[in-house]
Amino acid sequence: MRTFMHGATVWDVACPQRPSRVAGVTMAGFRVRDMDALRMVPHPAVTLLLDFGAGSPVVDDAAGRRQRGSVVAGPGIGSGGAVWARGENVECVQVRLSPVIARAVLGVSPADLDGAVIALDDLWGREAPRIRERLSDVSSWDERFALLDALLARRHEVGPPPVDPEVAWVWHRIVGSRGLARVDGLAAEVGWSRKRLWSRFRSQLGLRPKGAVKLVRFDHAAHRLVAGEGAARVAADAGYADQSHLHRDVMAFTGATPATVAGEPFLAVDDIAWPSRGTPAKPHLGGDLRLGRRPEVKRPEVKRPTG
Repeated sequence: MRTFMHGATVWDVACPQRPSRVAGVTMAGFRVRDMDALRMVPHPAVTLLLDFGAGSPVVDDAAGRRQRGSVVAGPGIGSGGAVWARGENVECVQVRLSPVIARAVLGVSPADLDGAVIALDDLWGREAPRIRERLSDVSSWDERFALLDALLARRHEVGPPPVDPEVAWVWHRIVGSRGLARVDGLAAEVGWSRKRLWSRFRSQLGLRPKGAVKLVRFDHAAHRLVAGEGAARVAADAGYADQSHLHRDVMAFTGATPATVAGEPFLAVDDIAWPSRGTPAKPHLGGDLRLGRRPEVKRPEVKRPTG
């Protein structure tokens, strides 16, 4: 366990000793005695927060909804600086799920979360409080991580079918390029029409392809700002037209300026909790994502109009 200090707030942070048995699952444990209002910065993953301590985190959104305890939220939650968390004596495990495996683990598509923070009790029913009790009963972080990994692996194995291979491949191309992939060309690379890719991607991952590109690009840029790099350098390297473009994007995602975001504890703690920030495993699609080759998937023939 490591200690992260931000202002007067002290976080104890625990990381698993080994990767999850499910590709696309990463997790970290947190213990915070007094968590002041914390801006939830949008992230390109589905977030599952499982609390088990004496206190419970409280999450508020722009619509005035308030959730206590364990929650789940889709990718990009918190856009515009709309979601804040706080609490005392908080102990929890945060799980980040790649959107391509989230449906199998959660039982619902990220699109079904509809951009809201959902109480885990509403999603998993009686299983949610049982998980909380089991996390409370074990005495070490390693045991908690092992318990959750077994649970997530079991749910993944018996859950709904995965997303289309084409959708998964496009997602990983976007993430692997850090948001620099040209979306218009991705549909052609997998042999789909643009309309079909947009529809399937949105219904299965909860984001449009261009929205995914913007979110992944922002996430990369925001972490570079936190690392102390200048906004002009970050804008140039991260694919923004100029520094004003970066400023507008950061404001849209967080409701704050790049200078303010550079000091956000939600982002600063990532280097301890997720040293690699959840780099996704490559899916088995018959293609090599590192080389940019498209997946070898069977597709029905499409009759094109002539004349």
